[in-house]
Amino acid sequence: MPLDKEGPYQSSITLFGVIDATISSYSNKSDNSNGFLVPPLGYLDSITVKRNVLTHSGYTTSRLGFRGTEDLGGGMAASFWLEAPISNDDGQQGIATFARRSTVSLSGGFGEIRLGRDYTPTFWNDTVFDPFGTLGVGASLIFTANGGVNTWLGGATTGIPSVFANVTGSNYVRASNTIGYFLPPNLGGFYGQVMYGFHERNKYDPGVATPDVANSQRTGRYVGGRFGYANGPLDVAASYGQSTTGDDFFDGTTTNVKSFNLGASYDFGVVKLFGEYSKLKNEVDQDSFVLGPIPDTTLKGYLLGVTVPVGPGLIRASYAAVKYDLNTPATLFGTGDDPKANKFAIGYVYNLSKRTALYATVARVRNKNGAAQTVGGPAFVTSFSGQSFTPKTSTGYDFGLRHAF
Repeated sequence: MPLDKEGPYQSSITLFGVIDATISSYSNKSDNSNGFLVPPLGYLDSITVKRNVLTHSGYTTSRLGFRGTEDLGGGMAASFWLEAPISNDDGQQGIATFARRSTVSLSGGFGEIRLGRDYTPTFWNDTVFDPFGTLGVGASLIFTANGGVNTWLGGATTGIPSVFANVTGSNYVRASNTIGYFLPPNLGGFYGQVMYGFHERNKYDPGVATPDVANSQRTGRYVGGRFGYANGPLDVAASYGQSTTGDDFFDGTTTNVKSFNLGASYDFGVVKLFGEYSKLKNEVDQDSFVLGPIPDTTLKGYLLGVTVPVGPGLIRASYAAVKYDLNTPATLFGTGDDPKANKFAIGYVYNLSKRTALYATVARVRNKNGAAQTVGGPAFVTSFSGQSFTPKTSTGYDFGLRHAF
């Protein structure tokens, strides 16, 4: 609604949001990996841990936001966007933080310059080219696996309240303290963005005055970009990003997660196809050889998906697979098989109106060689009564109601 008018210029502020409630169930099974060893409590073939919950954001992320734009004339505009995560299942998380997005921007014929906390360019492909939008039990395996590699522990100099866990600790989905640039929308279907995120850490001169605190000097920095082409039924984009997830000044190590992905979709009308390839490398750079070589970890994955309009609703389905290359040094017993996992998900969305929908999703993950991916819920049991267990399968479903305003 318009708030004020002054001459030819106009400012407006919009309140918007989503409330999404989900009934979810998870069942995660581990198999015994000790052969027929019989401990005091007896041999267990497998252990399954289950959980049933009322949660949120199974189809669309629950949120509450405010956005506004001022027309500056001459084709230029100033805008802001404040968007907070909402946990409507228990009411504990509200607008204590605008952790989903908090930006101010200036736009015009040159494009848009955006400052603040926002989605990273490398995350966009993961969510845009996933039929389930990286939400609920159907979320892409690329998304869940990559998210686990991208986290970090903050050092003593971060200055960020630890009670707000959704604000820091990862640059995978969103990054804070960023400067972003977006190409203008009139380039014949071509689009793109670049982003730089400050780590906001102290630098000491001379270097020997640096506190001996891990993850306190470079951790948190992000740089990335995404470029694509969308015209008619076709949308294709590639992105690359680098996030610093660890550092130790006195050991001379810096850990960087380097991500590349390529995604595409094509809408035939009666069916829409999705595909994505992703490669992530967790790399440790060393300034000294005191610690010896530190193996890098490479994670490759792909996704194939489809959506099919049926009546007032939409069928969604996807198959995804990931494989870890741990680069383990060879021994007399070899290097062992690398962990890998695959996932199949299918669901249906029934639109009661333009703003309200019912949805249901079921998904199953199969793990091999020590991978431990789940559809959600509790962690796998890996040890009990002197026995070791290997993660195997994870099954879950969502049934929910989404309302947007």
